[in-house]
Amino acid sequence: MSNDEVGQVPLALSFEPDLTTKRKKGAHKPIYAEVFTQKPDKAGDIGRIHLLVNPFAGKKKGRAIGEQVKDMLEKEGKTVGIHFSEYSGHLIEIAQGIEATSEDIFAVIGGDGSLSEVITGRMNAQPGGGGLFALIPAGTGNSMANDLRLTSTEQAVRSLVSGGRQSLDLAKVEMVNGLPGSENGQTVRYSHNLVTWGLGVDSTIKAEKMRWMGPMRYDVGILMAIMANNRRHATLTIDDKEMKGDYTLFLIQNSQTGGSMLPLAPGASLDDGVMDIGILKKMTRRDVLKAFGMLKKEGRHVFHPRVDYHKFRTLSIKTPAPAAINVDGENIGSTPLNMEVLPGAVQICVPLSE
Repeated sequence: MSNDEVGQVPLALSFEPDLTTKRKKGAHKPIYAEVFTQKPDKAGDIGRIHLLVNPFAGKKKGRAIGEQVKDMLEKEGKTVGIHFSEYSGHLIEIAQGIEATSEDIFAVIGGDGSLSEVITGRMNAQPGGGGLFALIPAGTGNSMANDLRLTSTEQAVRSLVSGGRQSLDLAKVEMVNGLPGSENGQTVRYSHNLVTWGLGVDSTIKAEKMRWMGPMRYDVGILMAIMANNRRHATLTIDDKEMKGDYTLFLIQNSQTGGSMLPLAPGASLDDGVMDIGILKKMTRRDVLKAFGMLKKEGRHVFHPRVDYHKFRTLSIKTPAPAAINVDGENIGSTPLNMEVLPGAVQICVPLSE
């Protein structure tokens, strides 16, 4: 008898349908949570601005955008230092080594993975949390920028200088360093966006080999992973309640949006003190294709009968053999994995309503 049958699993959340929307794929659009539950604070005094740039972001436009942002900030009379990464993980080292005051801002030119590295570096430097961050979107997957409503370099700079300040939850993610077959000890990352296990990671690993295709590679990678339909067994523990079984995918989210601008977590808020997980149970290829079709239609996958949705403060994943983990868009680790939500660990710059 499975845990589902004996009722030991946490109660799944249910969504209200937005009846003002048209039915697509057999369901209305769900009513989404607010991205932030609290109102923003206004900008205070700004110390030094540390620009941390991924020069390889956005088809190698990161360096040019970084130089542009530096000029814009200096014209505003701000003191700016600029740093460029040279390899994966370098931004962690750079951010960790910077001496900073409480009024300094760490501004990231890149995508979700670049912001994750900088936050991780600062959390390593200040384990108790704190710190103010800004995102200047320049990556391939700008999921966090989408949730923050950042639409241009100019707007992102205005948000940094005179916009709002919001608390941002993080998740402390402890896992094996390296993908299966290349494991190398343990590592800790601080996730602001998403953590993925299962079919979603399989698809991004495939997509990485097709970067020449641009954003379309994510759709192709997902289709390839669906057709493979690998069997994946896991023990998932949510807030000390354990589930065992065969699963298709875990979508673990702090933000609502995931790779390729997919609406993965309609119930997620960035400052509610918990993270969200969408559990896609064992499915046939037909079921998976339907679920992903519903997902792409404004998050309707939450109404699929083989999808459960939960909120949590702690989570762990164990698998019979090491399985790949994606953190904030980067395929960097393997199971076993442990997560703990850190409510309001840092602040981030946001645009104010104009």
